[in-house]
Amino acid sequence: MNDLQWNRRGHDHGAALERDLGYTPVYLRYNSGLHVSTNGRELDTMLERLVSEWPVPVDELVLLGHSMGGLVARSACHYSELGDARVWRSKLTKLICLGTPHHGAPLERGGNWVDVLLGVSRYSTPLARLGKLRSAGVTDLRFGNVLDEHWHGRDRFELSGDMRNELMLPAGVECYALAGTTSAEGGSNSFGDGMVPVESALGRHDHSHMTLAFPEEHQWVAYGVGHIDLLSRPEVYAKLRSWLC
Repeated sequence: MNDLQWNRRGHDHGAALERDLGYTPVYLRYNSGLHVSTNGRELDTMLERLVSEWPVPVDELVLLGHSMGGLVARSACHYSELGDARVWRSKLTKLICLGTPHHGAPLERGGNWVDVLLGVSRYSTPLARLGKLRSAGVTDLRFGNVLDEHWHGRDRFELSGDMRNELMLPAGVECYALAGTTSAEGGSNSFGDGMVPVESALGRHDHSHMTLAFPEEHQWVAYGVGHIDLLSRPEVYAKLRSWLC
C-alpha cells in the first residue's frame, strides 16, 4: 500500500473532503518496512515541520489513517507528547481510523504460526526463512504495536502472546473508528473486512484496560465492505463527511 491508493475507482476521500468541506489534503508516503513506532516518530517530526512551513497559519489539523496508517498516527501523537511541546499537536482536532488493526490482524498471527510449524522440520526450514522476509511493519500488525517497547528486545518471529502495555487515545482529540465487514447488515461480523476484525478496528479488547475509548457515536461499521473498499465506498465517505462537518 502507498499514498496513491487513496485514489481508488475514481474516488479520493481527501479530494472529496477538499471539494465539500474545504480541507487541504496532504498525503503521507511512509516506509511500511519499518516498525510502526519508527514511522510514528518520523511523522511527528514531519508534521511539526509541515505546520511551521505552511504558507498560511494552520487553524486545524485532522489525521485520517487507513489500516496501518491509523497505528502510525496514534504513535505520532504519543511521541509528540514526550519532548518539547509540539505546535502540530495543539492544532490536531480529530483522528479518524479506517479499518485500523488497533488490536491486531489474524492474518499476521496466522503467519507467525506458519513460521513456527515450518521450522519444526529440516525439510521445511527453507520455507520458514521465506516467511521471515515479512517486514517489521507487517509483524507489528500481529497485535497492533505502536510503541518502541512493544517490540524492542524481542524476536519478532518468535511465537508469543500480546506483550503490549496500554496506550490510550490522544487526549483532547476527537477520535473516530470505522470498521468494515464483508457480511451483510444483520449478519455475523466475525470475519471483519477480510483483514481486520470489527472488534480490533473499533478498539475493543477482552481486557477493559486495553480497550480504546472511542465514544459509541464515534464508531461505525460499514457492511458488505472489504478492507480496500474502505477507500472508495460512498457510504464510508458519507460517514467521514458527517464526522468532519
